[in-house]
Amino acid sequence: MDTERWWVEGWAVSRRAPEPVDVPWGLRIDVGQATQTVRHVLLGGDGAGGADRVAVRARALIGTVTEPTTCVKAFLPAEVMERWFPSAWEPTDPCFLMAVDLRPSRARLADGYALTVESDGGVTSVRVLTSGGELAACGRTGTPRGGGACVFDQIVTEPAHQRRGLGTVVMGALTEAAVASGVSTGVLGATVEGRALYEALGWKVLSPLNGFVYRPRPPVGP
Repeated sequence: MDTERWWVEGWAVSRRAPEPVDVPWGLRIDVGQATQTVRHVLLGGDGAGGADRVAVRARALIGTVTEPTTCVKAFLPAEVMERWFPSAWEPTDPCFLMAVDLRPSRARLADGYALTVESDGGVTSVRVLTSGGELAACGRTGTPRGGGACVFDQIVTEPAHQRRGLGTVVMGALTEAAVASGVSTGVLGATVEGRALYEALGWKVLSPLNGFVYRPRPPVGP
């Protein structure tokens, strides 16, 4: 399984969404949420002429979309993709596909915090709590069927608890749990802000990861 497909399938597991379905342009997930009804991920952009192949598939797909909040993502720069989308489509925040060979390395938890780790149905969730039970940081992994790789997802440190190494603690705990279950590769979609943390932990950028969401404007009244 390639890294792009790993990311799509692991994301679906992490979000407890339906299993992705193979379609001519890549993969489709019927998310069924108000913020995102359907997610299409375009594949096949690597190699000579890859971006052109994806562009042809994307334009054919985009012309059929009628459901608001449908999202189309691809592992390509935003400036390449924006030419495909009419004005009713809005760009998502730019991201990066990243990966790493997993090695256990637990970071020291600062005084005054406690760590919990729970696993269920292919999802491992880590939470860092204050002594008063307040959520300070969290994250999760989703492992597709067949294992081998897991997707790190929704890694968040609350503003009041930032710059205390809690993000590193969450990543370390998730890594330990993944390695203990036999997973050897980590994959994630990093925001611009999160990329620096992951690179400091040894993760490598494989490609851009960008998307557009269909948000048609309501008709103007008389």
